[in-house]
Amino acid sequence: MKKMSHHRVTEHATSHFDNKSNLLFVFLGAFFIANALIAEFVGVKVFSLERTLGFEPLNFSFLGFYFSINLTTGVLLWPVVFVMTDIINEYFGRRGVKILSYLAVVLISYAFIMIYIAIHLAPAEFWIMREGQDGPINMEIAFEAVFGQGLWIIVGSLVAFLVGQFIDVFVFYILKKHTGEKYLWLRSTGSTLISQLFDSFIVLFISFHLNPATNWDLTLIFAIGVVKYLYKFIMAVALTPVIYFVHEIIDAYLGEELATQLKRRAMH
Repeated sequence: MKKMSHHRVTEHATSHFDNKSNLLFVFLGAFFIANALIAEFVGVKVFSLERTLGFEPLNFSFLGFYFSINLTTGVLLWPVVFVMTDIINEYFGRRGVKILSYLAVVLISYAFIMIYIAIHLAPAEFWIMREGQDGPINMEIAFEAVFGQGLWIIVGSLVAFLVGQFIDVFVFYILKKHTGEKYLWLRSTGSTLISQLFDSFIVLFISFHLNPATNWDLTLIFAIGVVKYLYKFIMAVALTPVIYFVHEIIDAYLGEELATQLKRRAMH
């Protein structure tokens, strides 16, 4: 009877651990995919960072081009996605990140297909025109303009996302293999900075250089990419304390034994 009781207690503890780790993976995965989806669709808006902060545009010169700090709204969310990548990688390893990355691409592609169908549905007559504060608005044209991203931009963003994810996972693994549990900031922020470098230029190269409709010069691609990457660099460094904070919360939720077990399993 004592052996049977001990067996049941062990089985219950294992089940409890599995439930906690599964729930954590579902939560992190859902937040990861939600951020990736939102970033894809809000990214059509370009905002002025200077005006948002209450300053006049800088209009600085770089490589013969004049720039203000105008960024796509997606840059607010992509750093969060890459931070989530490192957190998932820490507890669930490369396999966990790859599963969620592929799933995110499938769901983003599905969303674009459904939006494409929605754009080509015949609108109801009463819905087309609406009065706005600045005059009448053609809702059909506005809907298509906001959601109807070009095929090259969609392909460019998805390819850049996948390449960035795989580089992030690889660099994170190499750094952790050599440093162990020390230097969390190095493997998390370091892997993000390297992966974001590739992500920033790949999306511009495919979306605007290979695209026959735009065919931007490589010098322009490089200039815009540098400005975009500098912003991501600053954001990645600024989010470093957040990574430590999230790790503390997760470790407290899992408990020392399960947290250590997951981290060891993640490395294999």
